[in-house]
Amino acid sequence: MSLRKDKEKVLGEIFDDARIATFLNFTAPAGVNADFHLLEKAYRGMRGENFATFVNLFIAARKDVNAIGPEGKTFLQMIKTHRLSEEFVLALEKAGAK
Repeated sequence: MSLRKDKEKVLGEIFDDARIATFLNFTAPAGVNADFHLLEKAYRGMRGENFATFVNLFIAARKDVNAIGPEGKTFLQMIKTHRLSEEFVLALEKAGAK
């Protein structure tokens, strides 16, 4: 099984704290909670250990870890059923997500 081209880039990319912090700068589409959107972008764009760092930066920036998404759920509620989300779920729960 080969990775999609966009995932190949992510796997080879260096994620230092400065790079991880850039995920706080994405603009949400109309009608989507900005904080929920940032969590989703980080989840889709980085590995679990990088996501844990992102969540710490997210909280330090006074963002809402319990923001509600378009389906009426928090980001944690949305990803809990994903097969490979354990590391992401733990990072969110440690930050107080519900």
